[in-house]
Amino acid sequence: MDFTSIEAPRRVERLVTGQPATDGAGVKLTRVLTHELQRRLDPFLMLDNFASDDPNDYIAGFPDHPHRGFETVTYMIAGRMRHRDSAGNEGLLTSGGVQWMTAGRGLIHSELPEQQAGMMEGFQLWLNLPGRDKMCTPGYRAIQSTEIPEFTTPEGVTVRVIAGHSHGVNGAVARPAQQWPTAPLYLDLHFPAGGATFRQPLAAHYNAFTYTYRGCIGIADAVVARHRMAVLDNRGDGVLLQGLPGDEPARALLIAGIPLNEPIAQYGPFVMNTREQLIQAVEDFQAGRLGKD
Repeated sequence: MDFTSIEAPRRVERLVTGQPATDGAGVKLTRVLTHELQRRLDPFLMLDNFASDDPNDYIAGFPDHPHRGFETVTYMIAGRMRHRDSAGNEGLLTSGGVQWMTAGRGLIHSELPEQQAGMMEGFQLWLNLPGRDKMCTPGYRAIQSTEIPEFTTPEGVTVRVIAGHSHGVNGAVARPAQQWPTAPLYLDLHFPAGGATFRQPLAAHYNAFTYTYRGCIGIADAVVARHRMAVLDNRGDGVLLQGLPGDEPARALLIAGIPLNEPIAQYGPFVMNTREQLIQAVEDFQAGRLGKD
């Protein structure tokens, strides 16, 4: 595949400013991908960005809470957070690492900071599961920073491949296509100061967006500033991202996936296909059956 040739790059359909929110036991964060965008960015359900050097914003963490019907992908940029769940999994998420959790038929888990001071920064992405897999066996994988494939393009863009494929490099998380119909792409792109271009072929049926978390990037004739999400249109043969000239480097996420085109029924931490399934999820949680055979 020729990664240098993008004949018809996608354009920005919409720029989104994240909304301040709190979650867990009062963790302050920015909710970037909200409920109103779930259909447009199917199979992605939510993207949160947490970033603060004030312990009061994050120290209480996310005590025990349930999930069913989707996957959570937590990417830590800075800081330390401990995961424990009702299936007996435990892992320490540190700077540069990823926690990929498949809630499936149900898990109760906690994510608690293991630091009293300093910066805590990262992202949590919710990836929907197809209806056939919503009641699958839960799973958990802790991926250390050193396990994430990384390369630098000839133009100087450093690419961390969390999932999917880029420039012949396979991501840290990969599954057979028949088991993973959404085929997600999750890249963390580091642009050097002075500007550089990154190209990623991407079929038109993928829904895709970017999120800038350092500096600014350019996409076609749009400038995507820090803390802005760009929803990309579905025309063209790929994505062309440009670091802007100047003294400031930039960093951005590029996330894409094949839509499921299934009904989405959500009640808080439960994401199913029907209202009846949601009622069952709540009843299972209240009765202590969540995640049990």
